[in-house]
Amino acid sequence: MINKTARTRLRSQLKKLRTLIASGAEEEARQALTATITIIDKSITKGVIHKNAAARLKSRLSRQVNALALKVPASTNSS
Repeated sequence: MINKTARTRLRSQLKKLRTLIASGAEEEARQALTATITIIDKSITKGVIHKNAAARLKSRLSRQVNALALKVPASTNSS
């Protein structure tokens, strides 16, 4: 039962972060990333996910959030 609660919390936070990334909300995504990484780390200690899977998740999510900063808004693109 404990693992189910932790897994649900992890999945919900991942979904929230991925939604923010998809919407392009950079600042909110950065804040959610720190909260997500904390939950991922807690999931490792509880045995919900493997440490390598967690490292992979954190790496991929960090890359996606950092890519938001590099995107140029369409409204400032002058052609």
